Amino acid sequence: MPAIATDTILNEISWRTEKTLVDYETAQNAMAERVAAIRAGTAAPQVWLLEHPPLYTAGTSARPEDLFNPRGFPTYAAGRGGQWTYHGPGQRIAYVMLDLANPSPPLRPKDVRAYVASLEAWLIETLRRLDVVSFVREGRVGVWTHDVENGREAKIAAIGVRISRWVSWHGVSINCDPDLSDFGGIVPCGLPEFGVTSLAKIRPDLTMADLDRALAEAWPVVFGSAPRPDLTAGR
Repeated sequence: MPAIATDTILNEISWRTEKTLVDYETAQNAMAERVAAIRAGTAAPQVWLLEHPPLYTAGTSARPEDLFNPRGFPTYAAGRGGQWTYHGPGQRIAYVMLDLANPSPPLRPKDVRAYVASLEAWLIETLRRLDVVSFVREGRVGVWTHDVENGREAKIAAIGVRISRWVSWHGVSINCDPDLSDFGGIVPCGLPEFGVTSLAKIRPDLTMADLDRALAEAWPVVFGSAPRPDLTAGR
């Protein structure tokens, strides 16, 4: 991995998009390697867009009784905050690896709450660009919208972060067109009274490419740094 100048690390972020499903353990190992390189100053911060095969991950607050898993999907301890989350095809994962000790403005250094709020704002701005109204709710992690079938509030995007010596990893997931029945294998984020929804239910004309484009366009609005192609994506 080539060394990258300090000013590039502070003012640019690499943007990597996978075209095929990525095994969860492979992704975790790759993230850990990237986080270490960011901390060492040998790699730029990165947003990594991908999809996983069907699986469930447990955050540090996950309760065993909230996992049912009737289809026998693999389960993993994620090491991030939060509770149980489903990942699968049709769901866009965005793993965000930033140096929070030296972030690009307007993000404040070493402010985890501000970082999470910025992730929420990024998701809301992304969905706004897709003509989907979304919002956050006090006491509920993630981003919410209204289910088109019953009008009730439903989660459309989840957030789960991990900070290692002020470098972030893990990130967010947005339901583009996943099999929503797979969420029935868990109590999503420990909130049994709320459902989940997807872009496909609200805007069936949208594609994953539309979502990816909106994510890239919304990033500098919130984080103030422009994405660039990842020179190490083929490693």
